[in-house]
Amino acid sequence: MANESARLRTLLERMSQAICRGDGAAAAACFVADGIYHDGFYGEFRGREAIRGMVENHFHANACDFSWTLSDALSDGSLGYARYDFAYTSKLPGSEGVRVFFAGISQVRLQGGLISRYGEVFDRGTALVQMNFPAERIAKSLARWAEEEKARQK
Repeated sequence: MANESARLRTLLERMSQAICRGDGAAAAACFVADGIYHDGFYGEFRGREAIRGMVENHFHANACDFSWTLSDALSDGSLGYARYDFAYTSKLPGSEGVRVFFAGISQVRLQGGLISRYGEVFDRGTALVQMNFPAERIAKSLARWAEEEKARQK
């Protein structure tokens, strides 16, 4: 299990650092051809081209100065988890220049040494509050995400 955990950490560090520098192609190369990246803000992206676009057209269009630090990676070779600390500077209107910090957990399904599905759990509200979003906008976002969770459970 120690070797699998080390491989997971290396793979996640390669992916996360590519994302931080805005290299969508390098991030997508960490996934199988039809891999899925489920982002806590933007939703699901399937396939390398979609993942590349997520990095370049969502992450780096709306933020800059990314920092992503991983710890406690554990894997059995097919499923893995890691804790992370994430930060970025917002480019969104009304919160330009605001530095946002949050911690989360990555859940990764692996296939042939690559990611077949990446998902994450973190407190979205913490990020929205830091960006000074109005309470109504935060409530609307959280309600939408809650409905998506309910639908996923059915």
